[in-house]
Amino acid sequence: MKKIISVFIMFIAIGLVSLNIGTAGTTHEGHGQSHTPAPTAKKNTGSTGTFTHEAVANHVRAEFKIMSLASMHMKDPNGATHHVMLNLYHDSTNHPIKDAVGKVKVIGPDGKEQINTLKNYNGIFAANFTFSKNSKYGAVCLVKVDGEKHVFKFWYPHG
Repeated sequence: MKKIISVFIMFIAIGLVSLNIGTAGTTHEGHGQSHTPAPTAKKNTGSTGTFTHEAVANHVRAEFKIMSLASMHMKDPNGATHHVMLNLYHDSTNHPIKDAVGKVKVIGPDGKEQINTLKNYNGIFAANFTFSKNSKYGAVCLVKVDGEKHVFKFWYPHG
């Protein structure tokens, strides 16, 4: 029952965060959480087509990579087209965070949402999504590290 309530609360939190996906550099005073957009967000247009984004929230640094499954020579049994990878670090010490749980919500240009749980591959967290239109997608990631929740938001320009 406790697990069901926790999952329900996580979905509510992701939903509330998605309402504010367009805001950047906001600080939630009194809650100890902040979202700092990093100027390192970029799309690599090389042969891999890997998009990267880096952000810091409440002393946790998140490094995101989005790449097509085709470029990785992989196929998803559910038909997803892209792989979202996440590496987490303690920002002050640069030590990798290997134990976390979380979800990613992707909001398409048509407003449709996809939500997937991050799978932990020995400290590399990942989930697959479908990006079918060449447009801008919103991404909201909620992770729990050492009992603290961290939220990261960014735009992914697909295409």
